[in-house]
Amino acid sequence: MFLGIEIGGTKLQLGLGRGDGAIASLWRGNVDRAAGGEGIRRQIVAAVPELLARAGTDRSHLRGVGIGFGGPTDDATQSVIKSHHVAGWDGFPLAAWVSDLVGVPAVVCNDADTAGLGEALYGAGKGLSPVFYITVGTGIGGGLIIDGEIYRGVGKGATEIGHLLVPDLAGEKLVILEETSAGWGIEATAGRLRSDRGWGADLGDGPITVKRLADAARSGHLEARALLGAAVEKLALGIRQMITLLCPKRVVIGGGVSLLGDELFFEPIRRYQAAHGMGAFAGLTDIVPAALGEEVVIHGALALARKKFSG
Repeated sequence: MFLGIEIGGTKLQLGLGRGDGAIASLWRGNVDRAAGGEGIRRQIVAAVPELLARAGTDRSHLRGVGIGFGGPTDDATQSVIKSHHVAGWDGFPLAAWVSDLVGVPAVVCNDADTAGLGEALYGAGKGLSPVFYITVGTGIGGGLIIDGEIYRGVGKGATEIGHLLVPDLAGEKLVILEETSAGWGIEATAGRLRSDRGWGADLGDGPITVKRLADAARSGHLEARALLGAAVEKLALGIRQMITLLCPKRVVIGGGVSLLGDELFFEPIRRYQAAHGMGAFAGLTDIVPAALGEEVVIHGALALARKKFSG
């Protein structure tokens, strides 16, 4: 039995399983950003025995731990480089800390890479290679899986598609893709437009979330549809650049923003690739929704632990 841990900017999950695509038991909690990394570590300390008790097992049955962390990690030191969302993680020796806590060896990797491994082995990329996974949620992350293995560059990560440079929505400067197309970027753009121009006054009071924009767009709100369309087009541009460099067999996209669905999200991305992709690569890469839902990082973390500690 292995333990999988997902540490994100808003969500903390722990799961038990054999790393074979099934989760035997799951614990889920919300992250208190104000409590920082120390607060999340206290949650993990409390959650481990609760999860084991719920599953009717104990630590003696664990063989290893896989961790998907929401930020860049260092393969050589098995530590966190930093979190872009929660303070208190810079340089933290996460694998060693978890190993000391649980009493078995642990391995840590970036959460998008870990999720990509899960989708490639047990989800929408099963049986295919290479598979490029993209999560489009609060941020944008990427993972390249080749023959069932995560591509990690020289050991501190790779395939950071959310940090590709694209023109901003006004066409005035280059910004990272997250600024135009991640959840926080879309919502920040809507907020600026409301503040500067009174845009979206008919959307009601309170913050304009991606979900509110999506609901309005589906109901025929032209401005909401245009804003989401521009954000998705910038994402499609980033995907076009990635396909030109890597030409994977399949692109799997998950995350909260991808829940915009076929009409507002997937079909515009596919049309963009058909219209602007490199001709020699036409038809070689398909683009599909992720299949493993909110547990995708746990699936990948369990698979990572199985790969590392099954010898």
